[in-house]
Amino acid sequence: MMQRKMEVLFRLTENITFRWTHGHHQNTLSRYTQTYLPHFDHFTYTRSPKTLSFGTVVALNEYDSYPHNRTTQQSPSVVGFSEQSHNSCLMTEEDRGQDIETIFRIINMHSSSEPSMAPSLSNSGVVFTNTLVERVLKRVRFSNGNGFKAMEFFNWVGRQPHYSHTSEAYNQMLFIVARMRKFDTVWELLEEMHRNDPKLITHKTMQIVLARFAKVCPLRETVEAFESLEDYTGVLDVTAFNALLRALCQERNMKDVGIVYHQLKKQFNPNTQSFNILLSGWQTAERALSFYDEMLQLGQRPDIVTYNSLLHALCKDRNALYRDRGMRTVIKIMEEMKNSGCHPDLKTYTILIGGLGLIRENDQARMMLVEMRDHGCHPDAAAYNAVIRNFCMGQRVRDAYKVLDEMVNEGIDPNPKTYNSFIRYYYRSKYWEEGWDVYRRMIETRCFPCTQTCILLMRLLCRHEELKRALQLWDDMLEKGFGSYSLVLDVLIDVLCDNGKLNEAEKCFLETIEKGHKPSSFAYKRLRVLLEIAQKHESIHNLSKKMKSIDYQQ
Repeated sequence: MMQRKMEVLFRLTENITFRWTHGHHQNTLSRYTQTYLPHFDHFTYTRSPKTLSFGTVVALNEYDSYPHNRTTQQSPSVVGFSEQSHNSCLMTEEDRGQDIETIFRIINMHSSSEPSMAPSLSNSGVVFTNTLVERVLKRVRFSNGNGFKAMEFFNWVGRQPHYSHTSEAYNQMLFIVARMRKFDTVWELLEEMHRNDPKLITHKTMQIVLARFAKVCPLRETVEAFESLEDYTGVLDVTAFNALLRALCQERNMKDVGIVYHQLKKQFNPNTQSFNILLSGWQTAERALSFYDEMLQLGQRPDIVTYNSLLHALCKDRNALYRDRGMRTVIKIMEEMKNSGCHPDLKTYTILIGGLGLIRENDQARMMLVEMRDHGCHPDAAAYNAVIRNFCMGQRVRDAYKVLDEMVNEGIDPNPKTYNSFIRYYYRSKYWEEGWDVYRRMIETRCFPCTQTCILLMRLLCRHEELKRALQLWDDMLEKGFGSYSLVLDVLIDVLCDNGKLNEAEKCFLETIEKGHKPSSFAYKRLRVLLEIAQKHESIHNLSKKMKSIDYQQ
């Protein structure tokens, strides 16, 4: 019996190379060769780099194990193997990262119009575990990868022997296809989840589905989608109701949220979490305080989330803060909070910093960082970002950079929100060179900008007709996978067309489609009109064909 228990699955396929990690030497390898490898027609081993070559690694679940008492086939090939414990794991985190990057590149390198990428996946040499599939889909999701090819990958790996998708994998895929507005596919995936195991559909699943409906569909359709979920979950409870409220708060105006809440509250009996969600959505102190009073009248007990949500509503209502002559209501809520046994946490202080910034008490807001430490609450990136944002909004960019230096000295890495405040300041001040310097710093540190930052920077560059740098930003987005291609494309197409750069505009437009994203009707119509004026009939035909391939309807 092997000293290190391995999971090995076999299937006859073609030859690939499998990485051998953690410095295992020949004596360790021999245990496996004695047990399994005599069955292989082809086998190679080299010490540097350490590789094993035998068959194709395809798919398995982490918890599948090889039935050691079972007779192997005459010419089997390895599906994959992994250690049971973390201490004896053969694959390092670096190897997993490389595998994720390998599959992500395969997904993104294949355009939506290309044939199947199954051969590339089969020959990739990657063990497709649940964790790896989840992380690949997350990579596609957060990098705005090719959604069409992500779906092909998802379906392909789901058909492999000894593998079944987890709830998290389905959730990531649902987000990707819903973002593409493929709602028929959303319902098909939900049906598949229900058919395989109803427990795969969690409240997180409901949240993802409802959020996308709320973002792009009328209110009535969103509520109907919520009611339809009962067919897949069996019951709609207050947690499901909260998922609907959260989706509406994130994607709709609060008037719509209020209508739905009052229509359904008797059916679902709102709890503390329901009110926490509602409080987090209100933009006015008056409405937030009204719902807070209703919560108390219904006998629901506020918790730290309740108080933070209420404080957040108060601290983002600039008019209420000025009418309050400072933050008297905020201070009153803080006292009530402490008397109830809830002590301020990191989020509480960060909210207060934002409120002080709105009434231009930027120096007092910065002192909150010191007060936090005095109360045993060490500032995190969000707290520093709030102070930096205040200084940038107050045109005190030098003070903002001082806080940034302090943040780095404290060992806290700046994130995209940190740099967004600087880019926003330079956008308002029309300083494109300084804005570009901040962007280059982000790229060098692999802190990739969010979509909002990309749009601001693209507008800033285009305003100054820095088309070369604007196209460099676009190329970086495509290469490194950040930002929303379709939203940034609108800005880029506009300026390229204005400057007669029709070939570049067409190229960027087609690149968006090749990445599996649907350009806006604005970008399409603008480009098509100019192509017609230029009598580029072949380009028009190609453009129309590409748009039909992504179900564009005029």
